[in-house]
Amino acid sequence: MIGAPTRYGVFPIQRILESPPSTVCTGDRKLKMIRLHSSTIYVVWLLTVGAQLGLTVHAKEPADAGDDRQAQLIDVLQSDAPPQIKAITCKKLAIYGTADAVPDLEKLLHNPQLASWARIALEAIPDPAADEALRNAVRQLDGRLLIGAVNSVGVRRDPHAVELLTRKIRHHDAEVASAAAVALGRIGNLQAAEALQQSLATTPADVRSAVAEGCIRAAERLLAEGKTRQAVQLYDKVRAAEVPQQRVLEAIRGAILARQQDGIPLLVEQLHAPDPRQFKMGLMVARELSAPEVTEALTAQLPQVKPVRQPLLIRALADRNDAAAVPTVLAAARSGPDPVRIVAIQVLRRIGNVSCIPVLLEIAVEDNAELAQAALDTLAGLPGEDVDVQLVIRLAAAKGKMRKALFELAGSRRITLATPALIGAMSNSDPEIRLAALTALGSTIGPEDLSVLIVQVVTPSESQESDVALQALHAACIRMPDRETCAAQLTAAMPRAPVPVRCAMLETLADMGGETALTTVSQAAGETNPQLQDTATRVLGRWMSADAAPVLLELARSTPENKFQKRALRGYIRILRQFDFSDHERAAMCRHALELANRDAEKTLVFKVLQRYPSRATIEVAVQAANAAETNTDAVETALMIAHKIGTRSPEVQNLLAQIGHAPANIQIIDATYGTPDQAIDVTATLRKHVGDLRLIVLPSPSYNASFGRDPAPQAQKQLKIKYSLNDKVGEAAFPENAVVVLPIPEESS
Repeated sequence: MIGAPTRYGVFPIQRILESPPSTVCTGDRKLKMIRLHSSTIYVVWLLTVGAQLGLTVHAKEPADAGDDRQAQLIDVLQSDAPPQIKAITCKKLAIYGTADAVPDLEKLLHNPQLASWARIALEAIPDPAADEALRNAVRQLDGRLLIGAVNSVGVRRDPHAVELLTRKIRHHDAEVASAAAVALGRIGNLQAAEALQQSLATTPADVRSAVAEGCIRAAERLLAEGKTRQAVQLYDKVRAAEVPQQRVLEAIRGAILARQQDGIPLLVEQLHAPDPRQFKMGLMVARELSAPEVTEALTAQLPQVKPVRQPLLIRALADRNDAAAVPTVLAAARSGPDPVRIVAIQVLRRIGNVSCIPVLLEIAVEDNAELAQAALDTLAGLPGEDVDVQLVIRLAAAKGKMRKALFELAGSRRITLATPALIGAMSNSDPEIRLAALTALGSTIGPEDLSVLIVQVVTPSESQESDVALQALHAACIRMPDRETCAAQLTAAMPRAPVPVRCAMLETLADMGGETALTTVSQAAGETNPQLQDTATRVLGRWMSADAAPVLLELARSTPENKFQKRALRGYIRILRQFDFSDHERAAMCRHALELANRDAEKTLVFKVLQRYPSRATIEVAVQAANAAETNTDAVETALMIAHKIGTRSPEVQNLLAQIGHAPANIQIIDATYGTPDQAIDVTATLRKHVGDLRLIVLPSPSYNASFGRDPAPQAQKQLKIKYSLNDKVGEAAFPENAVVVLPIPEESS
């Protein structure tokens, strides 16, 4: 592993990257790294170690500094610098290097430690000298170093290396021979292609796969250069050779794509091949070929392939996004095995059009529930206003199941043109038709016809229609653009409705929001009917705007102490917590809430709000609460927590803390342990890190175990014991596990 040299050897860069924030030694120097990014660590290391060898580092250099820079880097290669420095230098030469750097880089190709780094530079230097150096290395090296050199020749696509690499295909080492074959494929000229083609039948089995890969790479290169005939010839040779199946599949794909339209017969052959891998490869190529004749061929083959393959072929047709496939897919949707029909119906949602409506509607009323639902889902998603028009036209003459299906589609597509027909169906004698029409109206009706739904809610023709009408009215109201007008219509109709219906309408008003809705709900909260009170106070408690706060506060003041008062107060506190107010507004509202809170649970909620929004205004509220009830430890803790967050330097804050006996002080942690008498850990350092000038110590986590790094005595009752000095008076305190840490004032000095 490359690293920084030290007096003890090499300090690996990986160790630096994995080290926690600390001081890392490199030789006699110390690099203080505090949460540095890895690239920053590299720069610091290079500055520290590289400077010792005259290797200067520049963040940005002028364009004409390249020659000087290269000379400096070459000097490093020629020096006795350690390998890790030379490795970085090679990487730099990939940027700055020219032919002048090649001789020194070529020498490193024989060095097992630095060969790969040298090749990085040689692969990038735009000069024929780099090619010659790599060819020399191929002639001279062996083993892993030879393989690396061969790979680099392939990266540079050196046409003068074809003969040399061709000889290496016959190398006794299969890995070397394989690397040579792939490198020839990267070069990919006619000479390389000819050499690979001749080697395909003569090389040993353990090299033949690499030769086939080289052939395919060369064919791709030839095809890109417009040499289609030669590319096809190479692909066909690989298809016919005794090579691994993966190479055959790659060659088949290439042969089809190279032939384009003339490759369709070979594509069709794959659709019927016994090997499922060939079939899947055929589907992949079917998506890649753009010729319209491909769609024609695929649709012709759909009835002929095995039923188990038909769904996959249908999806491939859909992925071509060719409208010519629609009739064939539609035919598959109409009849055949259910799995095939399901897929055909589903893909029509992507490629279908208005012509699909008759068949899909027929399927939508079939007895097979899965097929029927799939057809409805596809009809709901077919794009185009012409689809809406056709569905409305059919609605006029539809009956029975078809009419019900069309009502459902009118709702799911939100076809406003269908609203008159849906309203007319409200007088239908068939209850299922009426229910379907009611449901759809929730998605189609406009503000001018909203009264139709309101009447159905207030005075339903049948009791079982009440719930459906309420759901439709709710769906309609929350999508109306003018919610104030809508809320006014609901408010005007509420006195005529039974109490349960009024409660449901209050729920709808709450989801709509707005001034009118808030007024109506707040009035309902003041009524004598407990059911209305219950619903109104509950929805006010979850109101999603801050303007509900005054209403909730008034309810909390005027309602006797019962569940409604508690609910109103909690809703008021929730608004305090969730919405934006100025510091003074929030402080005043918290003060009101504390005045009304009769239980510790609600007071605790207010204190949490104060802690969440620390300011001078909120600390005043906490101090006042602490003074009003000296035993109220939550108030004291809140005041200290706010002071901790906003700072104690302000005279106003110091005066406030002094009122509750917690003025800023000089606090030192002498000793601290956490655990049991038999199993305890020293936590002095942690507490010293978090102690300030307040007697409250805020730990990183409410959990002592998390704050101190581990549990010293699992499943045992633990204590935090602290010995400290406060204004030069020594004290000791013990806290049960996870308790808030507030240091008592020492009674005596020692």
